[in-house]
Amino acid sequence: MKVPLGHARRLARDLLTDAGLADERAETTARAITLADAWGIGSHGLFRLPYYLDRMAAGGHPPGAELKTRTDTGPLVFLEGGGGLGHWQVAAAAETAVERSGRYGVAAVAVSDSGHCGALGVYALEIARAGRVGLIFSNGPAALPPWGGDKALLSTSPIAAGIPLTPRPAVVDLALSTVARGKVGAKAKAGETLPEGWALDSAGRPTTDPREALAGMLAPLGGAKGYALAFMVEALTGGLVGPQLSRDVADPFAAGDQGSPQRIAHLVLALDPALGDPADGGAAARDRLAGLADEITAAGGRVPGTGRAAPGELADDDEIEVDAAVLDELRTRAARHGPAGEGGRQRGPA
Repeated sequence: MKVPLGHARRLARDLLTDAGLADERAETTARAITLADAWGIGSHGLFRLPYYLDRMAAGGHPPGAELKTRTDTGPLVFLEGGGGLGHWQVAAAAETAVERSGRYGVAAVAVSDSGHCGALGVYALEIARAGRVGLIFSNGPAALPPWGGDKALLSTSPIAAGIPLTPRPAVVDLALSTVARGKVGAKAKAGETLPEGWALDSAGRPTTDPREALAGMLAPLGGAKGYALAFMVEALTGGLVGPQLSRDVADPFAAGDQGSPQRIAHLVLALDPALGDPADGGAAARDRLAGLADEITAAGGRVPGTGRAAPGELADDDEIEVDAAVLDELRTRAARHGPAGEGGRQRGPA
């Protein structure tokens, strides 16, 4: 079902503020959620919002959680998120990484004890739009077995990169499983089957049943190589940042886990292109990156992510595709808190 982007964003914002999230944080979160829908990544868009709201109500994502600094050396900042929603926390980490990389050439900002933050590419894009190269890693509920193993120990191990290019940055955003777990959750909610090769049940047998897959495992992208990369992401996030490994992260799709903080780890890196060419302010590096993109296009290829519009390129009346059942559920929730028109409750600037 198609709806105006502005309506969807305001609906999400109002539901989040009703759940207790501060206005600015609700706006940041709503923008990240609906941008995922605008990019066609529905598994990380409004589909997720009912789960976030239920977890907030149950205490799994405390709406009053604060982002606290544990360590700050200048180029390295270590934050603790108090179990809160990850969208506004990773957005803040990306903003800090941009500022610190401008001072030091490189920056690493870790967020421990956080929550799911949606599509990592949303934050990688903002780093690249600021003229930096960005890398983002995150963990989550265990979904991948070790190569040759039969027990889920690693998350889908999402990674993202933002590369500054003109007119649009390149954005790489993918899970290291054959498919994002959110897509499996969406299939389960819709009562649809999975394509073969996506998932395994809890006994390690191939399955096309999304509910069995959510209780079981997902196949790693690229076999043993994908598993090795997923191990690397787990080491950088659950291992290095913590406070826990993916095997202990609460499942957002499990009703019994709604009150349990996920305690997810995020790691944001930013590098200034001027790092290796300080005399020219990074012009040589930017020229090489532009040349790479031009050669890819000339060879008939596509530069990753350059087809995705940035928030400033999207108008409120641009339409996004949202599952009708998801939209109906969100509107029903909004109606419990008072009248809402097509644009949502107008509490302030959209």
